[in-house]
Amino acid sequence: MVNVKGRWAFITGASRGIGYLTAKFMAERGCNLILHSRKPEGTEKLLKEVKETGVEAYSVAAELSDLDAVFAMLEEIDKLGVTVDIVMNNAGLQIAYRNDYFKTPVSDYTESFKINTIAPAMICYHFMPKMIANGFGRVLNTTSGIALDPQQAGYSASKAALDKITIDLGSKVEGTDVLINLTDPGWCRTDLGGQHAPNSPESAIPGITVGAFVDDRKSGRFLGAQSFVGMSLEEAVKKAEAEFDSPYGK
Repeated sequence: MVNVKGRWAFITGASRGIGYLTAKFMAERGCNLILHSRKPEGTEKLLKEVKETGVEAYSVAAELSDLDAVFAMLEEIDKLGVTVDIVMNNAGLQIAYRNDYFKTPVSDYTESFKINTIAPAMICYHFMPKMIANGFGRVLNTTSGIALDPQQAGYSASKAALDKITIDLGSKVEGTDVLINLTDPGWCRTDLGGQHAPNSPESAIPGITVGAFVDDRKSGRFLGAQSFVGMSLEEAVKKAEAEFDSPYGK
């Protein structure tokens, strides 16, 4: 299992919900953090909390639908002079639930794809070459298990596209110590999931982070957090490595 103490993780969407819990969990294990939110004030409280655990931490801000802002954020991170070993693309947007789904507007797709697909793809493209050069890296792209639900077409299609990008990139690093995998918290009671969701946000821990700790050189997997409910991190990692294989064949 990977020891993340002293390493640096970049977490998008860290201001609340699953991203917030993920940041706290990683800090408790000694991982230094770069915390993203839409606005600087979004991570003020969290930044203070994680620093109190003894780790180093910075905050950055960008509206992920604005790609110029995304690229500016990435430049800002580069200027920090730290090595980003772990990327957790947690931020996402569920733009609408359309009961009259045959009238789904074009904007549902364009906005969803900018935030849920293009921004995380650009983040992967920025950090993965550095990880490959350094010989180590972990990327976790947050996806969704939503299926057969045209009421959420923009969201589900954008996540399906992210799945494709992740699996395709994974095929290029398979067998190396740079891993890129998918994770899904499940339907949780967050601002995105709503208050009628069956799972608490806390149920996603530790499963949502497993891909940062696996050490088996396998990429392209779907590591759904609800598969690891009630387990210790060590148990979850052992299960992931034993039961979740790469999709590329032998």
